[in-house]
Amino acid sequence: MTEETPGFEEKPDVPSGAAGNDDAEPKAAATPPTEEAAAPAGDASETVGLVAQLDQARKALDERTADLQRLQAEFQNYRRRVERDRVAVKEIAVANLLTELLPVLDDIGRAREHGELVGGFKSVAESLETVAAKMGLQQFGKEGEPFDPTIHEALMHSYAPDVTETTCVAILQPGYRIGERTIRPARVAVAEPQPGAQTVKAEESETAAEDKENGGPEEG
Repeated sequence: MTEETPGFEEKPDVPSGAAGNDDAEPKAAATPPTEEAAAPAGDASETVGLVAQLDQARKALDERTADLQRLQAEFQNYRRRVERDRVAVKEIAVANLLTELLPVLDDIGRAREHGELVGGFKSVAESLETVAAKMGLQQFGKEGEPFDPTIHEALMHSYAPDVTETTCVAILQPGYRIGERTIRPARVAVAEPQPGAQTVKAEESETAAEDKENGGPEEG
């Protein structure tokens, strides 16, 4: 009799080449590329956002630059205006001061004309005139110059045969200016050509011109 070992069952012999066919089959374990496909899309959106932020920053910079340039221009205009006003105020103050001194200068001029400017008075007077000149005061008005109503004030009027236009024949009171600004016109006596003198001179000029064209006056 044959004894069977309990707990063991006989298995049919399996060829070694056929063993593990299930394990040998390839498994389709490919993971869907969701994350790899999403990555490029995320980078593109982030780049667009950065470009938009950069454009906003550039726009803000341009606006601030324009504001700064405008403020600089306004400040330069303000500085020029302040400087111009400062110079104008200084000129007005100097003109007011020198205007108050004009009567004193007139007295000095009259004393000089009469030979009374001597001694210590002469030294003080010349010092005062020097200071006034340094402050820009200029005297004008001379005999024989043409009459100009913008700088002359005619106090006396007469006719003279030796003038061809209205002429200052006497300076009664000199004029004064500071730069181009007249602070007192020169008070003068003027003389005009005598009535008819211009007509006579014109006729003489015409006669002389005719004689020149005709070869000179005829000799008798």
